[in-house]
Amino acid sequence: MKENLGDLRVNYDMFQLLESDLPKNPLELFKKWFDETKNSSIMEPNAMTLGTIDENNKVKLRIVLLKELNTNGFVFFTNYSSEKAKQLNGNNNGSLLFFWNELHRQVRVEGTVTKIAREDSIAYFNSRPYESRIGAMVSNQSEVIKSREVLDKKYKELIEKYPENPPCPENWGGYILKPNYFEFWQGRESRLHDRIVFKLENDWLINRLSP
Repeated sequence: MKENLGDLRVNYDMFQLLESDLPKNPLELFKKWFDETKNSSIMEPNAMTLGTIDENNKVKLRIVLLKELNTNGFVFFTNYSSEKAKQLNGNNNGSLLFFWNELHRQVRVEGTVTKIAREDSIAYFNSRPYESRIGAMVSNQSEVIKSREVLDKKYKELIEKYPENPPCPENWGGYILKPNYFEFWQGRESRLHDRIVFKLENDWLINRLSP
């Protein structure tokens, strides 16, 4: 069955992005857009697509959650034995994509990814809800398992073993993507969108791209 998707169109006419509105540091613009997103109806404004490269130079994508934004970059957490972690160990170039449909905006970020300090990972782990901490201990992320019952059984066992204060697993923690490239996309009328690029070369260089 052939489905016609050509008529699925949205008129982008909410905002504009002009050079006169740009800060020198793209993190300032990202923070401004992110704050506006948090104040909108978007349910998870911190959801982002993380792109990595595997050993066969294939691009791998998945959704993760931004858990901290600071002057050095974008922090997220995962199992260090996961597929994404193994790919980052082999090639620490990563990319992020934020898509905020309700505001007709997306942001692409590229940079290098490294582990954060162990004490920072432990501090964040201990701030999580109890059930989430147990869940992190249960999952050997990306490994093949026989059935759902394997997870449920281990979850129950760990709750009994650690009724409070479960320890942060050694193979769990945070990464930070330190950006060297941003592209801010603002949907505009007639598909003449605003695309502004920041590229780090000693200082941040700013250019406009054709939509």
